[in-house]
Amino acid sequence: MKAHFSLHNPIVAAFLVVLWAATPGFAQTAKLDELFAELQTDDAQEAERTEQEIWNEWSKSGSPAMDLLLERGRQALADGDPALAIQHLTALVDHAPDFAEGWNARATAYYETGDYGPAISDIGHVLTLNPRHFGALSGLGVIFEDLGRPAQALEVYKAALAINPYAPGVKDAVDRIEADLQGQDL
Repeated sequence: MKAHFSLHNPIVAAFLVVLWAATPGFAQTAKLDELFAELQTDDAQEAERTEQEIWNEWSKSGSPAMDLLLERGRQALADGDPALAIQHLTALVDHAPDFAEGWNARATAYYETGDYGPAISDIGHVLTLNPRHFGALSGLGVIFEDLGRPAQALEVYKAALAINPYAPGVKDAVDRIEADLQGQDL
């Protein structure tokens, strides 16, 4: 019986260490859950603030080094250098493959270079890690539109709106595509 207790204590200690280490993730999830709930009841002005808070939460990797790579990648995109952004963001996803925002930023960089295949692949990673990523869904909708696949674009745009009713430009895209598709049926 004593051997059982000596084995039990390390297991409990390991469990507590794992639980303690995961607490920021739980807190972030709880905070994001709260923000997404707010987003469903916000008016347009409040939604803009809530959406920014969601993006801020998504941009926290938990590592200063990974946050720096994300910042450098985003800065390269802002400076009009998507190839450099891809380099920074590839280093980020290589070192932090569970950080959805790294994949999302790299998808944007690939889109900017016209590399739709890799962009779609990265969006797949984003949505696997973060199914509520309305930004990735919106980006996928844009790609589908560019590829001449309006029905698929409409589907992902509607999914983005279900998550974020105020996603910038998405409602307009849905209205435009629905009007175009109705016009094709006549």
